[in-house]
Amino acid sequence: MVFGRKSKKVVPFRTAGELDAMAAAGAVVGRALVAVREAAKPGVSTLELDAVAEQVIREAGAVPSFKGYHGFPGSICSSVNDRVVHGIPIAEEILAEGDLVSIDCGAILDGWHGDSAFTFGIGAVIEADALLSVATRLSMEAGIAAMLPENRLTDVSHAIELGTRAAEAAHGREYGIVDGYGGHGIGREMHLDPFLPNEGEPGRGPRLVVGSVLAIEPMLTLGTTETTVLGDDWTVVTSDGSRAAHWEHTVAVTEDGPRILTPRPE
Repeated sequence: MVFGRKSKKVVPFRTAGELDAMAAAGAVVGRALVAVREAAKPGVSTLELDAVAEQVIREAGAVPSFKGYHGFPGSICSSVNDRVVHGIPIAEEILAEGDLVSIDCGAILDGWHGDSAFTFGIGAVIEADALLSVATRLSMEAGIAAMLPENRLTDVSHAIELGTRAAEAAHGREYGIVDGYGGHGIGREMHLDPFLPNEGEPGRGPRLVVGSVLAIEPMLTLGTTETTVLGDDWTVVTSDGSRAAHWEHTVAVTEDGPRILTPRPE
C-alpha cells in the first residue's frame, strides 16, 4: 500500500538482525501474493482472492497489515484494469479473461512489516497490457539497483524514471508515470518517511546507508498520469480509463548490494 532510528540526513536504517526480521515478514507477503496469483482465474471474485491472502498470512502467524488500516476492509488491494491502487476486494467483482490485475499485500510478523505488489493477467491478455506490466517491473528493478550506500533518495527516483524511459524505447510507446503516488519508508510501521517519488532529478534528499529500507513501487499506465479517487474514498483509477500496472518490493541497502526483503517463491 506510506522510524526506527530517526535522522533528517539519512534514510532510516535497520540492524542486520532487524533486516532478517523484516525479511521473514516479507516472505509471508511473497507467499500470499503467489497464492493469490495461482487462485486468480476467470469466474473468481476479488473477495475470494482476499480470503486466500488472509489465510496464508494468518497461517504463518502473521497479521494482514492492510486490514483495518485507516478503515480499509481488505487484506489485499485488488486493482483491476483501470484501477491503479487501493482497490477494495468485493464479491461482486468477478475476474474475466483478459483482465489485468494488480495485487498489493502487506503483513506484520513480530512487529515488522512487509509490503509488496505485482501485476499479472487473467488468461490471455493483449500485448499492450502484458508489456505495461513488464515496463513497470523493469522500472522497479531499476530503482532497486540504485539502493546503494551513499546514493541519495532521488537517485532511486531518477533510476525508476530512467527504467520507464528505457522500457518506452524498447516497447516503442509512451507510459504514464502516475502522479502523486510512490514508495515509502517501512519498518515497524507500514508507511514511514521519506516519500519516494517515481521520477525526478537525482542527487537530492537523505542519503542511503547500510540498513536503509524503502518500499519501491512504480505505477505506470497506458495513457494519462492523472488519477481520480472513487466514491469509496480508496480506489484510485486512471482519469482516462487507461489500464495501469503496479509492482513493489521492500528493499534494503547492504554492503553486498540491494536486498529484496519481500522474496516470492517461484
